[in-house]
Amino acid sequence: MIYQNVLCVFLAALATDVENGTQVGKFVVEHPTLLNLGFEWQIQGDANRNATVVVQFRKMNDPEWRQALPLVRIGGERVYRERENLDYTVPEGFAGSILNLQPGTEYECRFELTDPDGAQGNTTQTVRVKTRSEPQSFKDGLTRHVYPVDYEGPREEPSFTSLMQAYYGAGLGDWNVVWERKVQPGDTILMHAGLYQSDRSNYVDPQMTPFDGTMSLTLQGTPEKPITIRSAGDGEVIFDGAGNHRLFDVMASKYHIFDGLTIRDTDVAIFAGQKEVLGAVGLTVKNCRFEDIGFGIWTEYAGSSDFYIADNLFLGRDDRFRLIGWTGPLWASAGPYGSHLLTSYYAIKVYGPGHVIAHNAIAYFHDGIGISTYGTPPEDPEQRASSIDIYHNDLHMFNDDFVETDGGVHNIRVMHNRGINAAHGGYTAQPIFGGPVYFIGNLLYHVPSGVAFKFSAKPAGLFVYHNTIIGEQTIRDPSSNMHFRNNLFLGRDTPDRGIMTWANATEEFSSDYNGFRPNKGVAAQYHWLGPKAGQRFYEPEPKDWQSFATLAEFRAETMQETHGIEVDFHDFQDLTPPDPSQRHAVYHAMDLNFRLKPSSKAVDAGVVIPTVNDNFTGRAPDLGALEIDAPAPKYGPRWLKGQPFYR
Repeated sequence: MIYQNVLCVFLAALATDVENGTQVGKFVVEHPTLLNLGFEWQIQGDANRNATVVVQFRKMNDPEWRQALPLVRIGGERVYRERENLDYTVPEGFAGSILNLQPGTEYECRFELTDPDGAQGNTTQTVRVKTRSEPQSFKDGLTRHVYPVDYEGPREEPSFTSLMQAYYGAGLGDWNVVWERKVQPGDTILMHAGLYQSDRSNYVDPQMTPFDGTMSLTLQGTPEKPITIRSAGDGEVIFDGAGNHRLFDVMASKYHIFDGLTIRDTDVAIFAGQKEVLGAVGLTVKNCRFEDIGFGIWTEYAGSSDFYIADNLFLGRDDRFRLIGWTGPLWASAGPYGSHLLTSYYAIKVYGPGHVIAHNAIAYFHDGIGISTYGTPPEDPEQRASSIDIYHNDLHMFNDDFVETDGGVHNIRVMHNRGINAAHGGYTAQPIFGGPVYFIGNLLYHVPSGVAFKFSAKPAGLFVYHNTIIGEQTIRDPSSNMHFRNNLFLGRDTPDRGIMTWANATEEFSSDYNGFRPNKGVAAQYHWLGPKAGQRFYEPEPKDWQSFATLAEFRAETMQETHGIEVDFHDFQDLTPPDPSQRHAVYHAMDLNFRLKPSSKAVDAGVVIPTVNDNFTGRAPDLGALEIDAPAPKYGPRWLKGQPFYR
């Protein structure tokens, strides 16, 4: 009997070790971007979630290794939204990014997995990965010149009278379906100054577009030899859709560059992919101006990859003089204007891996930048919305949200964006399918709903670092694996609203080194939902919530924010909050100063986060998005040189 008991204990312990030990699986290197690298590592086991992956990296041939953020333990989190029949459980594994690298540079990256309960398989991975460079035209290709129909001056040859003629060498058979001298990989089409507008009712339309006015571009360049459509530099080049639905359809194309063009008066400026049909690869759109459009650049296709959308100006059709939400009739406090009309939807919306959306200025849309709320992500990593960078964009006046990461899977990086005026939400994740998604260094001002970060539909894997939020965080839909560091949240004295809500669905959470300004006259400032070991609060009951009047009370009960502080607007050089009684007001970035005073309590009050704030000044990193004495970030197109883009 004693022997049997000992044997049972031994077998139970062995089963536990097998369950808690880690079996390593496939290691995935995601599509590199210009500044960041993303990785995934599939595993089995580790039921007690105590396995870790340490990450180091260095430039090739550098002697010294640098520490990066560890990979994030993901798996088992449930992501669901019943009204859309969505129910997804995150597979077991690790994922994470090496941040803030240099473009066009090769790095050696080392990953070491350890588990106190034992690990089987190749627990060390070393890979060489090169970051991308900004796409450039091929210098040795043929140059084709396009002049407006009414141009009467000297021409450079070969010359054409429309983009379609230059692109396909098209004849006039059924407008443009005779393709005899197509553009080749590496060729450049130079568009000379003037207006390019189709006469869609004329059978011999000189622009050679059919009756709907759509220019369908279907050819394929290569990464080394892209097909370029660029302004010749002799004046503004205007493609005017004359009110048509789609102006450019590039969803069958590969490696095209649009550079220095103005695109206007169309519902969809550049359509780049339809879900489960076809999409574009390697699309670059830079230094362009979009105005009077319903949608800027749009793909829903999972195989669309490696877009570079940078230094563009997007101006939609929505109200420029008052901030209006989109659920007014259903929202008693929406004010006198009701819902806005959906005249402009997104400026940029993507799906698939490897996209870079940077240094754009966007105003007067429903939403600014979004990942498609695609639903259950495909199993193939090449078909997921992963390794996507959204940074240094200037965002002004949206009827819904600034940036939506809502269909993202792994390694979404939303960094150093400035968002001013959004009716419903700031930076959103509804949902994220495991993550991580990094929200780093973003500014937010005037979101009257009180939803700074719209974390809903049970997202998983949210890392919120160094943001300056002038407004409250009130979302109460539980999230998994959510972590806050070095942020500032400042209330606007909104009645009956606390400053901060943490809604955690699982026991993997943390919050520390943040600064808060409570709203005056409000008793319950800090709201907490934090499951204990083994609990899951996906559908919490009122009794599961805790509320606290002070940060000290919150800290004592939850053991979170042990280094958190309370701050106020006098900690800034010159910043006043938006008026909570004026929900439709419009504020302008040029009038706002988010810099801290040197005497502020938020200076040197943060914690070091590898690859995020390595270049801090002083004794420790500052809280919020802007470090004392650091250069001012450049938001929006670099060619604007600080000029206000939205007036």
